[in-house]
Amino acid sequence: MKTYRLLAASAFLAAITILPAAAQTKPAATAATPQTSAPVAQSKIALIFSDLFQDPKTGIARIAATMSTLNREFQPRQTELNQMAQKIQQLQDEIAKGQQGPVVPKDLQSKIDLLDQTKTDYKRKGEDATAAYNKRKQDIFAPLQEDISKALEAYAKAHGIAVLIDGSAVPFVYTSESIDVTRAFINEYNSKNPATALLAAPK
Repeated sequence: MKTYRLLAASAFLAAITILPAAAQTKPAATAATPQTSAPVAQSKIALIFSDLFQDPKTGIARIAATMSTLNREFQPRQTELNQMAQKIQQLQDEIAKGQQGPVVPKDLQSKIDLLDQTKTDYKRKGEDATAAYNKRKQDIFAPLQEDISKALEAYAKAHGIAVLIDGSAVPFVYTSESIDVTRAFINEYNSKNPATALLAAPK
């Protein structure tokens, strides 16, 4: 069984994607399948919808836990950027107000200079934060991505599945719920891999 994997690129504080992702919508009836009810397909061909791995409540627990840990690591940077954005807005408002008056305030130019510098710093810090975030995200999700891929292969072999298709990447006109193993795989993976391990802090 050969599985294909793609770690999607993302912006700062975005979600992770495991396996190829495309504009394929999972059938509503299948998506509503309770987590405790997950029949294993008795077929040589089976479907799995990898986009559901990311659901914070019913998806793979380790993905949600890893994403939360990653976001906590970068929350101080996000807070700093938010504060800088507020400062930029404040300066812009003060400058606009000063320019409308009959007398131009003496400190108006200093505020304009400060605004320009703050905008430059904001852009630089934002770019640095995005680059650092994406690198850290790649580092911590790569092992999990590989583990899920191996688990999918093992699952397929254990259940006699010859072809396992990612329904999130391949468009389907119709498919029977009986060959959808998404919930069964997620339940099995979560039972064997609880989200209890803590991520090491970045060096």
